[in-house]
Amino acid sequence: MFRKDLRVASTAEASVTGNGQIGHFAAVLAWFVCALLYFYQYAARSAPGVMRSAMSATWGNDPVAMMNAYYYMVYAFSALVAGALLDRYGARKTLPFAAASVGLFSLLLASGNEHLAVLGFTLQAVGAVFGFVGSVYVAAKLLPPRSLPTFVGLAQMLGMAGAAVGSKPVADVIGRNPGLGWSWQSVWVVFAVSGGILALLLWRSLPSRPTSPAPFSFKGLIRPYEVVFENPQTYLCGLVGGLLFAPTTIGVMVWATSFLHQGRGETLSDAASLVSTVPIGWIIGCPLMGFISDRMGRRKPVLMGGAIAMGLLFLFAIYVQPPMALRYAIALGLGIASGAAMIPFSMIKEANPPEVKGSAAGAMNFLCFGVTGVLSPFIARMLDAGQGHTETLPGFQHGLATLAFGVGVALILSFFMRETGPVGNQARQKTTPTQTGSGSSLPLTLEPAVSGD
Repeated sequence: MFRKDLRVASTAEASVTGNGQIGHFAAVLAWFVCALLYFYQYAARSAPGVMRSAMSATWGNDPVAMMNAYYYMVYAFSALVAGALLDRYGARKTLPFAAASVGLFSLLLASGNEHLAVLGFTLQAVGAVFGFVGSVYVAAKLLPPRSLPTFVGLAQMLGMAGAAVGSKPVADVIGRNPGLGWSWQSVWVVFAVSGGILALLLWRSLPSRPTSPAPFSFKGLIRPYEVVFENPQTYLCGLVGGLLFAPTTIGVMVWATSFLHQGRGETLSDAASLVSTVPIGWIIGCPLMGFISDRMGRRKPVLMGGAIAMGLLFLFAIYVQPPMALRYAIALGLGIASGAAMIPFSMIKEANPPEVKGSAAGAMNFLCFGVTGVLSPFIARMLDAGQGHTETLPGFQHGLATLAFGVGVALILSFFMRETGPVGNQARQKTTPTQTGSGSSLPLTLEPAVSGD
């Protein structure tokens, strides 16, 4: 019964926000402004990493690691709330407030007080999670279903660009150009103003829903997740996405510089330059993998091909030390292949009913960050991190190879995922009788179908 209620709300929104009503250009513009929120929050999220020395000098201690730990804990659980709010209230009544909240909490960091700064950065996660979840939600609502992986990949590309903006430019203005008079607190004033401007842009560009939602109730808030978490495909998408993200989010971004510097004997500068090539590949690979999937009309072949390439390149990077030029090519290739990790973000939307698209995106973020949260301390323990000794090359290889094993597990799990691309759906509809008598549509089928692949 509650699924029928959700469909009514979804249909009401679609009558105003569908492509036929606002036009394709307006739909793309609305998505782009939502993706700018993802760009903006990623820049704000990355900034403390390059402010570490300046913050430590101000406070006499280094709280950045603690800030990041709190941030990701809040981010993971906020993803569930974000998805439910998007499904209930729509994008226009949520995303502008999310952008404004990130800007508002930036003022707590701008105060320079340690406790307010930690609190402000932690609470930024509540609004920041709407960046990716919101851009995927708007793409799924306003744009042609066939193009969803492309726009998911483009959103991730903008997120990676935001990470770059939050790193090098911020480092330049607070570290390399002291004559400009920038302090790390001043940077957060810029983030605060940017959040306010972005909130206005979101309010102007996003279409409104024609009707108000039903009276608020906790049961109504969790109903979409009852649908999402009843579907086994949700868990498969979350696990596969999390395992495919881990080699870059944990292996590359956390451990690769130490692996190259301490294990391989590279200079710190060369190690950092090599590691920075992977996000460049990610910027290329995320939209590229989505585009290929759109052109094929299938998701699983692109997902599996990317996973195989990613696992092989990761192992090659760990165990082989080729000439420097080839090492950069491997790092770039690894980043491009890791774009396949975005495919499950499209599949989870397509494997669940249209009325719970926001909740599906929230569940995907929650599961992905859950996998990262579990694997991160496990890998650190295998590497004996924090024991105060220099890790050896075999030790690094032993620990990081676990992430390649995780890619193999993701590849196996992908065989049990249902093909959600338009070509696979058409093939399945020709061989599967239409469900009757219950009012359920095909996406509500819960069996882990592998037909049509």
